[in-house]
Amino acid sequence: MKLNKQDILKALETISAPGEGQNMVESGAVTNVITFGDEVVVDITIANPSLQAKKKTEVEILQTIHKLVHQKAKVKVNIKVEAPTKSAPNVIKGKAIPGIQNIVAIASGKGGVGKSTVTANIAVSLAKMGFKVGILDADIYGPSIPIMFDVANEKPLAVNIEGKSKMKPVENYGVKVLSIGFFTKPDQAVVWRGPMAAKALNQMIFDAHWGELDFLLLDLPPGTGDIHLSIMQSLPITGAVVVSTPQNVALADAKKGVAMFQQDSIQVPVLGIVENMAYFTPAELPENKYYIFGKQGARNLAEDLQVPFLGELPLVQSIREAGDVGRPAALQTATPLEKEFEKITQNVVQEVVRRNENLPPTEAIKITTMAGCSAVTKK
Repeated sequence: MKLNKQDILKALETISAPGEGQNMVESGAVTNVITFGDEVVVDITIANPSLQAKKKTEVEILQTIHKLVHQKAKVKVNIKVEAPTKSAPNVIKGKAIPGIQNIVAIASGKGGVGKSTVTANIAVSLAKMGFKVGILDADIYGPSIPIMFDVANEKPLAVNIEGKSKMKPVENYGVKVLSIGFFTKPDQAVVWRGPMAAKALNQMIFDAHWGELDFLLLDLPPGTGDIHLSIMQSLPITGAVVVSTPQNVALADAKKGVAMFQQDSIQVPVLGIVENMAYFTPAELPENKYYIFGKQGARNLAEDLQVPFLGELPLVQSIREAGDVGRPAALQTATPLEKEFEKITQNVVQEVVRRNENLPPTEAIKITTMAGCSAVTKK
């Protein structure tokens, strides 16, 4: 069997690249075709950077050549992504804060699922791995990170950086922390409208001297509201982690959280889902698992939404106690909890690396107002 280049090109004229109106040959997506014997190499350039688009393109080429040319042809597809360029004045790419390499938002559709606990322990695990880490506690109305890091009574100091006064984040366990909780009294409720909250967040983001960070974790408030849009308007976020418990009511909200990041106008890559309170194991029965809130609900949701499942955490009293006393459970050495948090953190790092290798930098979004309604578009 000897394949012919013209036959291959004719077959490729029957399919189009994702987002292209013309077929692959006419649109110029096919940049090269090489045949030798029963083997063919097809070089393709597409504009859509998503992994799904790349996989779909590869599968369509394989199926088309096998169907229209020869079913036993050995096909290799090389896909290159060239995202369309946008006008420079409206594009904000790369690192919005000098020195910060990756910005990871940790979110939940519902309150009370352990989002801040997961944030704190991922941060500690990253620091133990040797990364430089910071946390921005963006949960304006319910900041809890200062308590979890035993710095609730601390205050950020002012430092002079190149003639400008900047806030120096409070640091503990190798993690730099800024939170609205440092600027309010413990019994003081934060009763702010959206613009005031957004202004406070922007001050903590841009008026702080974070220094060099490998990861800045954003502990977002629950839900999909104004604070989330303000954050994504201010920063090009590398990716998002969604935390949920296995119960249906939490999963329904977690699904909305994933959908928010995946909107065409936002397009923040979802690095994966973490299942918290996955099961309960009593100390006297260490081999038993009781699925109090349901079994593997978040894992199944990740599969349904085709996003990575980053791991599960048990419902354990020591996790709560560790957070309450300001010493995250991941600091405990040689314990099952330390290993679970380490595994989840390794998965997060792996997904960040994969995301940075396969996708262009995330853009910040802009918010416009039309007829009294907010609309979200890309900058």
